[in-house]
Amino acid sequence: MTSLDLALIGNGTIGCLVNPGAKIVWGCFPRFDGDPVFCSLLREPAREDDFGFFAVDLIDRARDEQQYLVNTPILVTRVHDRYGGCIEITDFSPRFRQHGRVFCPMMLVRQIRRIAGNPRVRVRLRPAHEYGRHSSATSSGSNHIRYLGADLVLRLTTDASITALLEETPFFLQDTVTLILGPDETVQGAVAEVGRHFLEETAADWRQWVRYLGIPFEWQDAVIRAAITLKLNVFEDTGAVVAALTMSIPEAAGSGRNWDYRHCWLRDAYFVVNALNRLGATRTMERHLAYILNVVAGAADGRLRPMYGISGREATDEREVDSLPGYRGMGPVRVGNQAHRQVQHDVYGAAILAATHVFFDQRLVQRGDAALFHRLEALGEHAAALFDQPDAGLWELRGVTRVHTFSSVMCWAACDRLARIAAQLGLTGRAECWRGHATRIHQAVCERSWNARLGSFVATMEGDALDASLLRLNEVGFLAADDPRFAGTVGAVERELRRGDFVFRYLEKDDFGQPENAFLVCTFWYINALAALGRRDEARALFESMLACRNRHGLLAEHIDPRTREQWGNFVQTYSMVGLIGSAIRLSVRWDQAF
Repeated sequence: MTSLDLALIGNGTIGCLVNPGAKIVWGCFPRFDGDPVFCSLLREPAREDDFGFFAVDLIDRARDEQQYLVNTPILVTRVHDRYGGCIEITDFSPRFRQHGRVFCPMMLVRQIRRIAGNPRVRVRLRPAHEYGRHSSATSSGSNHIRYLGADLVLRLTTDASITALLEETPFFLQDTVTLILGPDETVQGAVAEVGRHFLEETAADWRQWVRYLGIPFEWQDAVIRAAITLKLNVFEDTGAVVAALTMSIPEAAGSGRNWDYRHCWLRDAYFVVNALNRLGATRTMERHLAYILNVVAGAADGRLRPMYGISGREATDEREVDSLPGYRGMGPVRVGNQAHRQVQHDVYGAAILAATHVFFDQRLVQRGDAALFHRLEALGEHAAALFDQPDAGLWELRGVTRVHTFSSVMCWAACDRLARIAAQLGLTGRAECWRGHATRIHQAVCERSWNARLGSFVATMEGDALDASLLRLNEVGFLAADDPRFAGTVGAVERELRRGDFVFRYLEKDDFGQPENAFLVCTFWYINALAALGRRDEARALFESMLACRNRHGLLAEHIDPRTREQWGNFVQTYSMVGLIGSAIRLSVRWDQAF
């Protein structure tokens, strides 16, 4: 049965998911939000003539093992047959610096190497197009096969038998076969040599990147894998950060909560940028700031939408496609996301928080200046005006709008950070102005979102329900950790929203009924809140439990079933990996205390 026990490979242009048997089951081309050439994740194969995957089959397969090369997203799968034969499949997308820029083409490289015995393999490359509606026609040359889609032509260049690939005939593997799938262009040089060069350069580039991360002493492997994974969700060309590389994997079995996450949510992107910046990876922040500024410049009325396409343009409207039955047959499969038409006021805080670092981080060559500050002030004006107006909230409720406390708090954060930036730049008058806005919003939230009967802040102004975003009141600086109102809020959330080891985002019925599974990042927020309150032993134990929920590659989806601990929702979810990094940094012993 299809599961999320998958590995992610990619390079900032494309991203693909590989199952334990080395079958590529998901991958969009020519970029993250493109047509899923590999889409069998959303169509569990039931027939021999199915398509939408890239498989390397070892005849008489007996067992397999799989792992990443250390500190890289390069995946190695070893497959053994019943007679002592063994092959090793190395999968990656090239990424390294070349000619003064990042070389990250729309390309997959697969190397198949004989390890032992007389293994017999079959390669099945069956791309799809138009969201799994059609298989691709082919044409071939002396060392390549062209796969013809509606809007895209892919070329497989190889030193394997073209006939064996076209006819999917098993063949004995004598040494090593290299397969390079990419644009319809001639590969310059011998295929094996090009593949070897790309592999060496890609491994070296990733390891160099990891070498300069400022990681915590404890849980280093988990943090490094999470950081690499976040990097793979950043679209190199524009600096956009996608929430996940998949679409329409349901949040819970048969729930209908199936969404397309291959877009850039400003809120999610802030969390990713902040996490990577805390690890010392500043380039992502700089690239994403350029993306935000282009988005702001293109906003006709100066108002931000919650999400955009990875090019910076408006995201596409949501539609359902009938060509894919869905993950485990659980449709519908939706393309595009209607959330881009929602009103979510927290985006102003997310955009300004993402930009704040450039005014204070002295490692950066190009620091924030007065000109950038004044551009951000336009966002602050919206935050100051809209903080007490109804919106869909960060959980993107479709059937109702309310004045959500988290949105108001993020509007406060926008004004608070603008005040701090203005003071840093010596703009005393502007600092006083923004401090006044922040104080006004803070007072209103404290008066209208505090519920004395519950002894807690609540999800909406004048409301009485809770949601997990309240756990972030300390992390964004709205409440001090020793403020009794923060302890009261954490206590209320754990009473109402915690189920076993997991914290739900909310328990109220929404447009799709009662939530069944827990939103993983909420538990990380809870862990951080426990640590802030001095409950570190509880926090560490819960964090270890969360680490045990990762799949074999250290990856997390969006949701988890609190009973079975099976992962659900789009995969790999940046929110979840950000949560892991943040909690590890907060809970780890310091390097100078470790020995």
